[in-house]
Amino acid sequence: MSEITVVHYLNQFFAGIGGEEAANLPIQVQEGPVGASRLLQNHLGAQGKVLATLVGGDNFVNEHQDEALDAIRKALRELSPAVLIAGPAFDAGRYGVACALVGHVATHDLRIPSVAAMYPENPGAALTRDVILVPTSDSPRDMDRAVAQLARLALKIGTGGELGPASTEGYLPRGIRRPGVRVKPGYERALEMLRAKLAGEAFATEMKVVGYEQVAGAPPVKHLQNATLALITTGGIVPKGNPDRLVRGGAKEWYRYSIEGLDRLDATHWDCVHRGFYIETVKENPNYVLPLDVLRQIEGQGDVKSLYPWFFSTSGVGTAVLDARRMGEQMGSELRAARVDGALLVAT
Repeated sequence: MSEITVVHYLNQFFAGIGGEEAANLPIQVQEGPVGASRLLQNHLGAQGKVLATLVGGDNFVNEHQDEALDAIRKALRELSPAVLIAGPAFDAGRYGVACALVGHVATHDLRIPSVAAMYPENPGAALTRDVILVPTSDSPRDMDRAVAQLARLALKIGTGGELGPASTEGYLPRGIRRPGVRVKPGYERALEMLRAKLAGEAFATEMKVVGYEQVAGAPPVKHLQNATLALITTGGIVPKGNPDRLVRGGAKEWYRYSIEGLDRLDATHWDCVHRGFYIETVKENPNYVLPLDVLRQIEGQGDVKSLYPWFFSTSGVGTAVLDARRMGEQMGSELRAARVDGALLVAT
């Protein structure tokens, strides 16, 4: 079998260019494998060749999508690979979104098959059905296994091979069903699953039903002039030195810090720990994430009665849903007991 040609998309970090300080990097085309692409080339072996590595800063691709994707289209047209590979992005949201967008451009616009890899809860995983997605863990510790799977699927689709079901090929289901013949008829398979379920044994359903929790919106605060508001942040704002050791991602705990007598947060006494966005600007001015300065002005004007003397802080990136629900219930319990009328959660 002759070797297939591959183009690999990476963000600035996995290309070895830099971290958040390089997140605004425009699209670059680098010849051959660089950074994590070298591992990909190892797994492709003699069957595939990384022609070039496309590199884009996470901020640039997400904030300047049209410009970034135009550059991607131009590069892919010139390189004309057999397959486009993106990632792995793991649980990095901006990177995952970029991988999905680049893969969609390749497959949908240019008819170049594409395969990417990311954590199933990464927001990029829900963006497109055009891209074959390899599930990963939330950590780069899974890099070698994920890249090996990317290489295997890329070699298959790059040579015109037809993929089997997601459960056997190892990619995320896309909701696509194809006609086929099963060894056993449906009633036998259903009875086998029922027996296994009643016996407490493991079984795999053929029709997964995913239920999404419906969360009703909170009622509006009727009279802000008579209301006490609390501040909550998932932006990782902590006292200097991070005394409680709040983690940068995957948080399971939250902490409360006093703002009594403070008109604003200053960089001398406050810091930011978060792995999901560029934090250097917030380190210089923590009020960008926790706008105490603005709310004190609003309070001084009488537009709200008062601010709760404590703010609640955690780091929201990579937090499991059950942990987020538990932390929210704990925060809500304290605020209800203190007769707080509303809470302001500023997005990062």
